[in-house]
Amino acid sequence: MNQNRAAVRYAKATLDFAIEKKAAEAVENDMRNIAKTISESGELQNLLDSPVIKGESKKNALQEIFKGSNEITKGLINTLTDNKRIAMLQEVAYKYIILHEKIKGEDVAYVTTAVPLTADLEKKILAQVTKLTGNKVTVENKVDESIIGGFVLRVGDLQYDASIANKLKGLQREFTNSL
Repeated sequence: MNQNRAAVRYAKATLDFAIEKKAAEAVENDMRNIAKTISESGELQNLLDSPVIKGESKKNALQEIFKGSNEITKGLINTLTDNKRIAMLQEVAYKYIILHEKIKGEDVAYVTTAVPLTADLEKKILAQVTKLTGNKVTVENKVDESIIGGFVLRVGDLQYDASIANKLKGLQREFTNSL
């Protein structure tokens, strides 16, 4: 099964349960914290992706890192670990945020850049994405130096890749195909 579809299913099930328990907002805050913590920590990303580290060790580490989280969030971590899907925790968190924002009539624009966004640039992006989607939008900036320059913009299921790394890959494919 496609990782993306699985992440959406876990996020949707978590959101449905959180709405039922009237904890959707608290769980969204947890998901934002999880997404931010994982994206900022290479060590945590390596821990989650490692096939060598046992699931129980990963679960214990995550429970300790996110010990102040809602019980629903802790349950999601347990479920993902038990189903050997803990590596997709960050993607599930992103999908949960997107789904919850849609319910509230809001969108989250994930902007990946090589350097942090300036406040002025963030305002410009916010204005453009708001105009495109027609919804209230918040901007989440992720810094990834491997894109070299430019940006990658994700809003919901839409993605626009204007990174230098993507353009270089395109040139490399063209060059390879022309030989």
